[in-house]
Amino acid sequence: MKYVRRTVWYIAVRLFFICLILGIAMTVFYYAMNLSNIQVILKDGMANRTKVIMGMDSGAGELGKYFQAACLNADEELIAAQSGNSRYANYNIRGIDHRLDMGFLWTWPWDTSTRVTIREKVPRIDGRVKGTKADEVIAQNGGNSVYPPSWPEASYRVNLVKESGQWKIRSLTPISE
Repeated sequence: MKYVRRTVWYIAVRLFFICLILGIAMTVFYYAMNLSNIQVILKDGMANRTKVIMGMDSGAGELGKYFQAACLNADEELIAAQSGNSRYANYNIRGIDHRLDMGFLWTWPWDTSTRVTIREKVPRIDGRVKGTKADEVIAQNGGNSVYPPSWPEASYRVNLVKESGQWKIRSLTPISE
């Protein structure tokens, strides 16, 4: 009886540690998977949003891959750009240097929503005023208005939600500019 009890105890302890290690490995795997998906959604989504606002990309429908419809409908800069009232409407933007810094993020494998703080900046914008609007823009804003205005560096609190297995940006709340 003594040997049977020791054998059962030996197997139970080893089985417990194997299950513990497998559980930790699965948690780390799903955390890394969620983190990388969220990073891609944030970086690509915010870069595409910036391009639409600057008039580089007219495909605002593609933003639906990254943002929920309610978030897009509440974005004042995006609405202004789509109606032609963007401060970049008079410029031909050829390229941008878009940067996004993400704060700490934790998400459990079973989480369907999360919140993260991001800092967005565009240190370089390559473009010039449109030829047909050059005289008008320079007369209104001065000689430095030949080049596009700088993008305001801003911090946002972003709420993300997982729907149909894909992360999407639910809301984008400015913290500071």
